[in-house]
Amino acid sequence: MTRILSSALALFLCVAFSGAVQAQSATDTASVTLPETLSPENVRDLVAGLSDEQVRGLLLERLDAVAQAQAAESADDSSGLGEMFYHATTGAVGQILIAIKAIPNLFSLQAQSVSNFFSQFGVSGVLLFLGLCFTVIAAGFAAEWVVNRLTRGWHTLNEDDERPETLRATVAALFRRLCRDLLGVFVFFAVGRTVAFSIIPLEMLPFAQIILFNLVALPRIVIAFSRFLLAPQRENYRMVNADNQTAQFLNRHIVGFSFLFGFTIAILGFNELNQVPVADMRLGFWLNLSLHLYIVWIAWTARDGLIQMMRGPDKGVSEIEAKVSSAYPYFAIAVSLATWWLVLTLSSYGQIDLLRTAPHFKTMAVLLLAPALDTMVRGIVRNIMPPMLGEGVIARRAHHATELSYVRIGRVIVFGLVVLVIANFWGVTLASLAAGAVGARLAGNVVAFLITIAIGYLLWEVVSVVINRQLAKEMTASGEAPSEEQELGDGGGAGSSRLSTVLPLILLVSRITIVVLFTLLALSGLGVDTTPLLAGAGIAGLAIGFGAQKLVTDVVSGVFFLVDDAFRVGEYVDVGDVKGTIEKISVRSMQLRHHLGLVHTVPYGDIAKVTNFSRDWVITKLKFTVPFDTDPEKVRKMFKKIGQEVQAMDEFKDDMLQPFKSQGVYNFDDVGMVVRGKFMAKPGSQFMMRKEIYNRVKAAFDEAGIDFARREVRVNIPNLEDHDELTDEDKARITAAAAAEAETRDAGAAGKK
Repeated sequence: MTRILSSALALFLCVAFSGAVQAQSATDTASVTLPETLSPENVRDLVAGLSDEQVRGLLLERLDAVAQAQAAESADDSSGLGEMFYHATTGAVGQILIAIKAIPNLFSLQAQSVSNFFSQFGVSGVLLFLGLCFTVIAAGFAAEWVVNRLTRGWHTLNEDDERPETLRATVAALFRRLCRDLLGVFVFFAVGRTVAFSIIPLEMLPFAQIILFNLVALPRIVIAFSRFLLAPQRENYRMVNADNQTAQFLNRHIVGFSFLFGFTIAILGFNELNQVPVADMRLGFWLNLSLHLYIVWIAWTARDGLIQMMRGPDKGVSEIEAKVSSAYPYFAIAVSLATWWLVLTLSSYGQIDLLRTAPHFKTMAVLLLAPALDTMVRGIVRNIMPPMLGEGVIARRAHHATELSYVRIGRVIVFGLVVLVIANFWGVTLASLAAGAVGARLAGNVVAFLITIAIGYLLWEVVSVVINRQLAKEMTASGEAPSEEQELGDGGGAGSSRLSTVLPLILLVSRITIVVLFTLLALSGLGVDTTPLLAGAGIAGLAIGFGAQKLVTDVVSGVFFLVDDAFRVGEYVDVGDVKGTIEKISVRSMQLRHHLGLVHTVPYGDIAKVTNFSRDWVITKLKFTVPFDTDPEKVRKMFKKIGQEVQAMDEFKDDMLQPFKSQGVYNFDDVGMVVRGKFMAKPGSQFMMRKEIYNRVKAAFDEAGIDFARREVRVNIPNLEDHDELTDEDKARITAAAAAEAETRDAGAAGKK
């Protein structure tokens, strides 16, 4: 019994003690308060004064808070994407339905706005307001007329003037007129504003400002820039490639669009000043729709002229550029409709304030200016293009390719600037990307992606221009265009320079590096984690290294062949089993064109040795068979004379390194003696020299009475003193025997060869 009581008492004391400890721990943890400002010293002091249980509890509390924050952020991201999809679809359609339902309120609320205006100022006050506005406008125009008289020399563009020779002269003349027009608008607005503040009552001033800026100043600014770009009445100064009808049509409707846009801003501001609920009448929806439909109508009506503007004046338009030009009117229509839908999406979000600065119309204006910007790029390229290096087909081809690359570089720069400007219109800046919500971060990622792609493509074109221009310089200097003697020969022409052989490989490696690097950067800009891609690429490279050892052998062998300068493009080589002219060199193999037209692809790893027939010089030896009674000394003098004459020819004097000369009697056969001659020439030029030497030797032998030895067959028939009495049968047998002997000798000669 005593043991039982003792055990029960011990158990009670243990439970009580553990409960006290837990309570104390909870009390201690709850009593931990963090200082307002944390520093390394404060943290160390705080931890030093806490017990182990307090530190553990504080750590668990902080970790729970971090986990909850991450879970909330993930939930916000998923809900944010879903919300964005909803507003871009159902919400946008809902805005259209709301505007349709609000049509009955449209006219009544607009009448209420006008009534509020008359109620505020009265009929006499409204008439006074109109009179004062007319006075302000008249004062502005008067001041502008004076300025125009003083600056009329800035913009003298006569129809009879010849077209300026350079784009710089054209832009200078149009820019002077633009400055004059803008100066007039500035003077008009400044004087009008000064007069308005002087004579118009303060309560009427906001209405006057709306009329002056949106209905007078803004359309005139648009007119000034339209005249600068289209020059509707001055075809000889027009920068874009458009006929008079298209230029005048676009200018006229750009002015109309600017007045409609100014009226939209003015009427919405007028209703807001008269305290009419703009959201209930939805007038802005219908006016905005009319503006976008106006753009669609302009693009569709002038589609042929817009296509011609995009094509530009250049005749050498690529197939891709032609397709892009043909699609531009439809692109303009799509941009207009997409921008309208974006406005509906933002309205569904309730972000109407974001549209107060009209970023959607600014975006459309920038995108629709593509023809003018493209024309500007091409005009600048024509003025900054370096002169053509060398002459000939290769030089012209390289010059044209360089010009196209310059144009593409300019387009990429313009594209990058357009993306940044449009992003700025919508308030998407690099500083606000990280702090934005899901939609802002998505827009920022898209902007970063586009800029990365633009920079990568720009670097691609710059590298291509530099390497291709140097390659064309090398090829032009070495004369690598197919020459007549190479086309008529059996191969063995002079190859390209070492640099022109290596540059294509450098270009290929550079392009691959740019594509891989900027693809990863672009994906990273979109928020894609590229670490798994890099790890996968490393594993794939390791697998390829083990599984494709032959490929590695080919690549490494090719590198050492190029380092040793064993062959170059255009050289005639023998690699053992095949031979031919090198047409192409890649990373792992080369292509040989046989002189009969066959193409052989030879991996570098299969090449044991290379015999190069096109390096430095070649010796060509020619054989001539003459009768036994021919004087070799006479033939020697003839060969020497022929060699001097051929070497003196203009087409051969730079390529014949040693003249054609005799090597004496080389051999005797059963027909005559073989006389041999030789000459040394640059690789590739020996074929036309050989042809010329053959012709001259034939002419010299004919003049000297020397016949080339011919194979003869003599048939000796014994007891044939009475050959005149041979019958036709005897003659046929003799002829057959002679023919058989000739065939036997020919077969033997062929076997020796």
